Amino acid sequence: MSLRVVLADDHPMLRHGVRALLERHGVEVVAEASDGRAAAAATRQLHPDVAVLDIMMPLLNGIDAAREIAETCPDTQVVLLTALDQERLVTEAVSAGVRGFVLKTQAEEDLLQAIEQVSRGGFYAGGGVSQAVVEACRAAAAQDRGHLTPRERQVVQLVAEGKSTKQVAALLGITIKTAEFHRARVMKKLDVHDVAGLVRYAIREGLVTP
Repeated sequence: MSLRVVLADDHPMLRHGVRALLERHGVEVVAEASDGRAAAAATRQLHPDVAVLDIMMPLLNGIDAAREIAETCPDTQVVLLTALDQERLVTEAVSAGVRGFVLKTQAEEDLLQAIEQVSRGGFYAGGGVSQAVVEACRAAAAQDRGHLTPRERQVVQLVAEGKSTKQVAALLGITIKTAEFHRARVMKKLDVHDVAGLVRYAIREGLVTP
């Protein structure tokens, strides 16, 4: 039985190339998405074996999309595509439930191996992500490492992407007053006093690209 995959990347050419690769090897791509929110929604609807997510996507980055998938579709495993080989992001991703890491510079066989391995309940760390880092991340996954809740991280990303409070509220399905509360609470936690400070934090934490 072929594996079923949801594929998410905000670059259409890369996404289509990956889809062609997977389908050549008998993997069924049941849905594509260009942002993390759409990827999480497609996963909730279709319950694939694996979700392959780019780490940097609009509206909801790959790590926070993985966290939503882990909460709503625990049987779906997540492989993260990344151009960033940074221990901090790997640690955060493991905490969010990511089971596989593939650098975009790696050969296509690595992605296929990652999908197969995580679908069997394994853990895949491709080149550049050392086993020592993986073990450290697993040990840290049960600990609270961040100041912000998942909802607060979502608010930060949307604000950093230039969304207004009204738009944030609509995208998250909350009231404008609640969105304002989250934003104010985040700014207090991070000790920042303007949107520029939130943008700098979002870039530093890998929620958005510069």
